[in-house]
Amino acid sequence: MRKIRVMVVDDSILFRNWLVQNLGADSLFEVVGYAVNALDAKNMLPQVKPDIMTLDIEMPGMTGIDFLREVLPVHPIPIILVSSLNVRVFDALAAGAVDFVRKPDMNMEGGKEAFLSTLKSKLCAGAEAKVKLPSAARHASEGVSATSVGMPPNSSATSSSPVSSTRLPANFGNIDVIAIGASTGGTEAILEVVRQFPAKMPGIVITQHMPPGFTAMYAERLNRICQLKVKEASHGDKVVPGQILLAPGGLQMRVIRMGSGYSVSCTEEAKVSGHKPSVDVLFDSVAATVKNRAIGVILTGMGADGAAGMLRMRKAGAYTIGQNRETCVVYGMPMEAYRAGGVCVQSALSSIPQVVMARLSKPS
Repeated sequence: MRKIRVMVVDDSILFRNWLVQNLGADSLFEVVGYAVNALDAKNMLPQVKPDIMTLDIEMPGMTGIDFLREVLPVHPIPIILVSSLNVRVFDALAAGAVDFVRKPDMNMEGGKEAFLSTLKSKLCAGAEAKVKLPSAARHASEGVSATSVGMPPNSSATSSSPVSSTRLPANFGNIDVIAIGASTGGTEAILEVVRQFPAKMPGIVITQHMPPGFTAMYAERLNRICQLKVKEASHGDKVVPGQILLAPGGLQMRVIRMGSGYSVSCTEEAKVSGHKPSVDVLFDSVAATVKNRAIGVILTGMGADGAAGMLRMRKAGAYTIGQNRETCVVYGMPMEAYRAGGVCVQSALSSIPQVVMARLSKPS
């Protein structure tokens, strides 16, 4: 197999040299260039022609975000952010970066090895990812139809009417919980879905692959933009209408029965399907406790996390939706769920809110 051509951009000489050395020592990668700042990278990019790039956000002169906004429309190269705990990561993802990895604590035992393992897997997946430019620059031809799997096509999937105007029955069509899972490209995909929901919705639980610290910032970002209340989940939080609970980074989140309703457990456990939090853990719990009174949504992401759990949800009677290939940054998790038979309907990302609302509007 041809080596993946990587360009490294970071203003820290020690970290940059360490990263170049370690990536270059791996037979999967060829480091074709490095830059000390974003402006240097902008000038080098046409000559170096990498398959993928690592990019710091906070650099002197041109920031990583400015670089993304200026360069991606001309050179749509997949970019993995390598950043410390910084809320601007989400601005960079909105500007078109594919994914991010938190910079390691170079003095923490095992931190460097864990960072390299995570970064390498994201570079391998990201090299094949579709670069999604900000919505104003995207083509309108992404594909907005829903493809049904084992059922008639859902005509509402191409509806252009705003979902917030949809009138829902008092019991939300007998749906108690909506569970959403995502990974690579998921921060923007989740935002595109939930920002269209009205304030009155069933309780929503979300697992997005994300390290500790970032989930709290991401929940705050969603909360500022969405009509629903959004918070990083805490152990024992109730799943209630009008609220989104986001699985905390580094913990496994499950939906559990609490009297006549539901709450979440957030516990320190081993990784499942390679992740903590894991979409499979969330979906498995919803299949076991909520059964046919649930909707499951699996969005863009590499790997297979969530595929087995979505199949269990469908077998338990839940209505399950998978993002289609054309609109995924990485068509991995939705593809595996579809191949396993866990997806009732595939839909373009822009149509998923309408598909969800159509199911909620269904007479009970």
